[in-house]
Amino acid sequence: MKKIILLLTCMFGISVFSQIKVLKNETLVEIGKDNSVGLYKKDDKFTINYQDLNTANLNTFRSFSFQNMNKDVEGLYKMITDGFIDSPEGNIVLELPNDIIELHYEKNYGQPTVQFIQYINKNKKYVGKSQFLNKKQVDKVFGRTNGKSSLYDRPGMKTNATQTTAATTNTMSTAIPLNDTPTKTATSSSQKNKKYKK
Repeated sequence: MKKIILLLTCMFGISVFSQIKVLKNETLVEIGKDNSVGLYKKDDKFTINYQDLNTANLNTFRSFSFQNMNKDVEGLYKMITDGFIDSPEGNIVLELPNDIIELHYEKNYGQPTVQFIQYINKNKKYVGKSQFLNKKQVDKVFGRTNGKSSLYDRPGMKTNATQTTAATTNTMSTAIPLNDTPTKTATSSSQKNKKYKK
């Protein structure tokens, strides 16, 4: 009898004090990914996930998210690719509700590249940096090479779902540049950048 009571006590103790709880996983549709930078979609929310190269721990992944209001995903892609054609003199600064994102352009081996710089919680002390991406890699991340860019305007789909956990996830409405981006004197460049200036 003592053994039965001891066994029931142990079983009850394990079930009451268990520390592992099963949570519902959010499924994200992968739009595109190249190395450690990826673009994911859930409903109308898009998340860019990247490996933070600014930390000593290379297993740190960060992300920032935004809603696709007014075709913001397409606008971000166009803004990035326009920077490859006509490189801005300074960083393009975008303000999200929780973060500040800078698009930093630099030539690597003579090829134009872009890097995401994230000021986490709008605090200049906490900075995340992605790898540098060339035009081909940006096309891959934004789903231009695999045809998934057609999912930008569609409601969330369950096919080809990928489960991911992000170190930092933030919501946003529309990405708005913080300040005017320095532009070159060419007239075509100034016409392109008027769209993104505040």
